[in-house]
Amino acid sequence: MNSELVMEFLGGVPLLQRLPASSLKKIAQMVSVKNYDKGDYVVREGEVADGTYFIWDGEAEVCGSFHAAEENQPEYRLKQFDFFGHGMASSTQPADVIALSKLTCLFLPNEHTNLLKPKSIWCSDETHEKRPLVERILHLDPVDVNIFEGITLPDAPKFGKVFGGQFLGQALAAASKTVDCLKIVHSLHAYFLLLGDFERPIIYQVHRVRDGKSFATRRVEAIQRGNVVFTLMASFQKGEDGFKHEVATMPSVPDPEELLSMEDLRERRVVDPRLPRTYRNKVASSEFLPWPIELRFCEPNTSTNYTKSPPSLMYWFRAKGTLSDEQALHRCVAAYTSDLIFLQVSLNPHREKGLKSSSVSLDHSMWFHKPFRADDWLLYVIDSPISDSARGFVTGRMFTRSGEVNM
Repeated sequence: MNSELVMEFLGGVPLLQRLPASSLKKIAQMVSVKNYDKGDYVVREGEVADGTYFIWDGEAEVCGSFHAAEENQPEYRLKQFDFFGHGMASSTQPADVIALSKLTCLFLPNEHTNLLKPKSIWCSDETHEKRPLVERILHLDPVDVNIFEGITLPDAPKFGKVFGGQFLGQALAAASKTVDCLKIVHSLHAYFLLLGDFERPIIYQVHRVRDGKSFATRRVEAIQRGNVVFTLMASFQKGEDGFKHEVATMPSVPDPEELLSMEDLRERRVVDPRLPRTYRNKVASSEFLPWPIELRFCEPNTSTNYTKSPPSLMYWFRAKGTLSDEQALHRCVAAYTSDLIFLQVSLNPHREKGLKSSSVSLDHSMWFHKPFRADDWLLYVIDSPISDSARGFVTGRMFTRSGEVNM
């Protein structure tokens, strides 16, 4: 059987969509094909469970004494992408499964069912505790096929509430784990509805809006205390060739290796005599929690929160550590980073001593154009073309080191 077809089929099985892509590739290599005629028993009640069956083609019915008075109920009909036998290693089959037509199943033996229980949604080989911090922030615990739980880690950036980038990255992770791994997000549109409480877990409910051959659409609701606090729509596309053009030009900026890290900049600002003493004392006395993303500002300056400056910013960024290879993860990391020092740019021209202001994100959209790695340097070019009616509008583009615009 064609390995690409097997991968595409397995990607459509809800049970498997939450797995790392590396686990899915291994499963594709381990499954075998089993064929049955109409009326054949696939498994019999009381038999030793030998593995997990995934229905490739045809239909089957679950039968047994447990629902003798409920025959012909649709929930006992199995069709393409349904599965049975999962989680029953070293036990017996609880019911008969009988082919209602010619039936083809992919079969994964019990000795390989450990592949269905990875240690992380992003990495099959290591527990998520051993992964880079941003990958751990974007790890979710599957609760059901369409429900995931996320938390705010103690060492994750918070800013007094759940960081908006965390909502973006975790919600996109939840959506990504309900689609075929061959389909990758190409756009998202999100709304921040209520402040998030970083002391409480976040439930992500995914709604499967549409599944097509080339595209899929998902809607995600982030829920705390029974309230929807954030919502996201995302569209996914299977890779394909088409027309190409690119007119965006990356600005001329120093390479990231020539620029200071945030930690180095902080140390310099503490001793810089051009900055007000009260500001330097505040920086020195405040607790510094390292971010999971490494930033290098292209135009470091002596500005403070009270200094007017142009409504623009450029910085290089990359995830700290080496991320797992799954492209979906790298796009989640980019979504996470896209809200770092973003909205604040719209306040730059309006800063002055004594000004008290607060800002929260209202909505956020992203378009992804090409594959990339978020643990390689990317240039984030941010501009705020207008601010009016107590709302600031901010745009950004992300470039690779080679000058390609990716987002």
